[in-house]
Amino acid sequence: MIWKISMNEVSMLVLGCSSIVCGLLSILKLNYEMTDMIEWEFFSFNSFSMVFTLIFDWISLSFLWFVFMISSSVLYYSGSYMKEDKSMNRFMYLVLAFVLSMMMMVLSPNMISILLGWDGLGLVSYALVIYYQNEKSANAGLLTILSNRVGDVAILLSIGLLSSLGSWNFIMWGSFLSDSWLMLKTLMMLAAMTKSAQIPFSAWLPAAMAAPTPVSALVHSSTLVTAGVYLMIRFSPALEGSKCQSMLLVVSCLTMFMAGLGANFEFDLKKIIALSTLSQLGVMLSILSLGYPELAFFHLLSHALFKALLFMCAGVIIHSVGDNQDIRCMGGLIFFMPLSISFMSVANLALCGFPFLAGFYSKDLILEVAFLSWINFIAFILYVLATGLTVMYTARLIFYSLTGEFNLSSLNNVDDSDFTMTNSMVVLGLGGIMGGAILSWLIFPEPYLICMSGFMKNLVLMISMVGGFLGYTFNLLNTSHNLNGLNNYKYVVMAGSMWFLPLLSSFKNSQLSLFKGSTLQKMGDKGWYEYMGGQGIFYFTNKMFGLMYYLQMNTMKVFMKISIMGFLFIMIMYS
Repeated sequence: MIWKISMNEVSMLVLGCSSIVCGLLSILKLNYEMTDMIEWEFFSFNSFSMVFTLIFDWISLSFLWFVFMISSSVLYYSGSYMKEDKSMNRFMYLVLAFVLSMMMMVLSPNMISILLGWDGLGLVSYALVIYYQNEKSANAGLLTILSNRVGDVAILLSIGLLSSLGSWNFIMWGSFLSDSWLMLKTLMMLAAMTKSAQIPFSAWLPAAMAAPTPVSALVHSSTLVTAGVYLMIRFSPALEGSKCQSMLLVVSCLTMFMAGLGANFEFDLKKIIALSTLSQLGVMLSILSLGYPELAFFHLLSHALFKALLFMCAGVIIHSVGDNQDIRCMGGLIFFMPLSISFMSVANLALCGFPFLAGFYSKDLILEVAFLSWINFIAFILYVLATGLTVMYTARLIFYSLTGEFNLSSLNNVDDSDFTMTNSMVVLGLGGIMGGAILSWLIFPEPYLICMSGFMKNLVLMISMVGGFLGYTFNLLNTSHNLNGLNNYKYVVMAGSMWFLPLLSSFKNSQLSLFKGSTLQKMGDKGWYEYMGGQGIFYFTNKMFGLMYYLQMNTMKVFMKISIMGFLFIMIMYS
């Protein structure tokens, strides 16, 4: 008997085994506080040496543990989700190339080897965003890769600045960089902001939802967008006490508030989840800017579990309702898809920070430490509002898609009969329930001592309850006051369009370049270049050949004219 194993199953087995190995090694490294480094020296010139470095410590191995685990689930899930696709193997190879690039980036404390993985992430991400070959995907892919090129240029400039230190291994001497290296720190922060889609580079993340849903689950929720956060975690010793920290705090707090506000006005299911990812990236970078990289890494890992699960559940729902992503065309799905909706509810509650789920352990600790830190009143208010808005858009999502009124448009083979997709969510579902507690005991065996007043301690819980109540109430009002938003149309458009960032990132830049290009084309290609270039030379030679043809004609009139002109010329010359 010959067993036929598909490529997605082989990939799932290999990545699943790799995940188990990396998990055991990371626990071992964390327990014994061990770090292994491997270096290959390419060449050395005077005191400067070019080396390729790999680092194996608990941070890199933990990240790989989660990357491999999520990748294995997503690839198994893709076997059913993409089974109708004609180029399934190409999709699998692209996802595996992405995992390889992520692995290269995570294991690198060296700027040169990080650049290989960093550029690989951008290139493969572009190829995955334009996977569905249409105009919308092409525009989203261009916005994605051009936004990320800003960070790539910042990495290249950082490599040039680091050459004066004689080594590109920033992990060794990051804590010794003084304020005179402010330009280097700013460039590294800029690179992280572009990859993690912080303001003003936020427009590419919702646009990248044009990619297939398994790609969104792997790339644009748990791995690619957190590459910038991971880079800042590695570079965090150099940021301590610098001016970049306050700048990063302002940008990240504004990003998480802006994303939470935009998600409450969005109707595309995948874009709502993308905006929630953007909000959580702001949470990670904000706590990192306050000087707690371990907390940022803790939230990065726990967030990866339930956000990948949320995207996979969204993919099942989109498949079931006829490939429609508008949440207004869903409703009452809990009666038809109990298993998928149960997983989605776990992921949503973990996102809100519901007690004893994965998101609670990291998010609650981050908020309490932030409230205990020396932050100003505006940053405090933005933290509180972003927390409330998270629960608001989650309640809105639950109302429209999971409960709410039943829509006839969802009568399209809505069930949980696809066991490949539902089984692939089991591991991440367990991670969404127990992952936070396990990571909390592993990373923080001695708990933080946080002394706060009763009001501040209960503030997060109160804000969450108020946000959930307001979110559900506004959605109930939507049935009777459907067009009430038109009374404040300008403000609704501003809040729902991410403060016009997509407009500024794409339309305004394109308008300026296209307008200038059109003017230059009219003046140049269709103007002076035509007159002085090919058309002008053709016109001049055509006239000259006509004149030569006329002079060579055997007519008496021409001979008489030439004779008279020659006689006059001779008279003038000898007069």
